[in-house]
Amino acid sequence: MKSGTRALGVAVSADGRSDADPPARATVAAAVVRADRVVDGLSFSTCTVGGSDATAAVVDCIDRLGRPDARHVLLAGVAPAWFNLIDCRRVHEAAERPVIAVSFEASSGLEPHLRDHFTGEALDRRLAVYQSLPEREPVSLAGETTRGGGAIGEPGDEPDLWVRPVGIDAATAREIVAAHTPGGEGRPEPLRVARLAARAGLSYAGRRGEGASSGTSSSASDDAGDG
Repeated sequence: MKSGTRALGVAVSADGRSDADPPARATVAAAVVRADRVVDGLSFSTCTVGGSDATAAVVDCIDRLGRPDARHVLLAGVAPAWFNLIDCRRVHEAAERPVIAVSFEASSGLEPHLRDHFTGEALDRRLAVYQSLPEREPVSLAGETTRGGGAIGEPGDEPDLWVRPVGIDAATAREIVAAHTPGGEGRPEPLRVARLAARAGLSYAGRRGEGASSGTSSSASDDAGDG
């Protein structure tokens, strides 16, 4: 991949309670980052903790940037801000480019947690989004995906991360993520920068009294596994 190739990373940072009145708000940040690690643009939006507006906030961030030259969208998970699920297919349709949701922890799935915390229409809406997502594909940055792409590194190796690709296959998603992960370790650079920006934006909003409450956090949004 050429050094000037750009990807757009999106991350969410949240602190506060979904049962607050009004609900706490999370900061959504999008960052355009080149493959040579040059940051080339930022935008911000917000969504509610525990709400159902994360997809719209992500699309808003992408629209605000207006960067069709960023060839791929990377998302930091699909369930930020306490189960405010991101519909990857809707983001793909709106952005008109491939979308890769990336997570960094093994997970047995979110459905049991959704059923624990929601009922009725709120549950049905979240399940519809969650069940529409592509399957998670384990990835080693030194190897291939396990589905149709060979083994992951050496026998017994654990995946470095997991991807849910929309608009491309898993092998291509691995190549894109690897190209944006310097040294093959840590987070892809677009997601690292977006996470830093989201955290800074949330902190600033909190100081102004317009963002998250100072209560106990009910969202580990920027490090959350997405099931």
